[in-house]
Amino acid sequence: MALDQGNGSFTGQTESHAFAGFLFDVDGTIINTTDAVTKHWQRIGAELGVDPDVILRNSRGRRSIDTLRLKLGMSVSLPGPPQCHIDIYATDVRHIESLIPKLYGSGVTEIRGARPLLKSMGEANAPWALVTSCTRTLLSGWLDLLALPSPPASVAAEDVAAGKPDPACYNLGRERIGLGERARVLVAEDAPAGVKAGKAAGCMVLGLATTHGVDQLRDAGADWIIEDLTCVKVAGKGDDGWEISIEKMWVQNE
Repeated sequence: MALDQGNGSFTGQTESHAFAGFLFDVDGTIINTTDAVTKHWQRIGAELGVDPDVILRNSRGRRSIDTLRLKLGMSVSLPGPPQCHIDIYATDVRHIESLIPKLYGSGVTEIRGARPLLKSMGEANAPWALVTSCTRTLLSGWLDLLALPSPPASVAAEDVAAGKPDPACYNLGRERIGLGERARVLVAEDAPAGVKAGKAAGCMVLGLATTHGVDQLRDAGADWIIEDLTCVKVAGKGDDGWEISIEKMWVQNE
């Protein structure tokens, strides 16, 4: 089903911009896991006696620990910063997520343009990282499954005390690629919660209309919106950083 494009179209003229580094969300931005995640939460919902549609409406772009704890009222454990530990039921999110690629990985594909873009980032020696709401075990599972380029750095659910839309993950991602808070950094995101996190971290945000409608991404604060990563090209390193071109951006109808 085509996502809502709002009152506009993906016909914007190409723009060039320079950035000191790049931070990519994973689910919906680099990898299309919609079918796998849907089946996963349907199984969890059945086990908990909760309508899976309720879970799915609130889970996109958020950590499982936040969905289980805040949306379903469960107490869960997630090894990492002390603030993440909640031990009443001791449900280990890492174990739950480690099963997803094994059970549902056959339907997972990469987002169009993701592989060549990440490859070109490496060839240009551009600082980049993956910043995801999934656990490190799930991140490794997806990367191994699709044999995608390994990131120079990454931030996973265990690494921060608060998930998206809190900016902690993108602040840490910027730090892990060696950049300060004043550096011009581009975040690529598909979910409103992630867009908000990137903007709160002081980054520019490129929204991908792969899982949410344009209006949702725009209302969350995305600076540009595109259909997929085929619209992004690395031009090389210039005086102001690594230059990219952004093609076929969403523009409002006049």
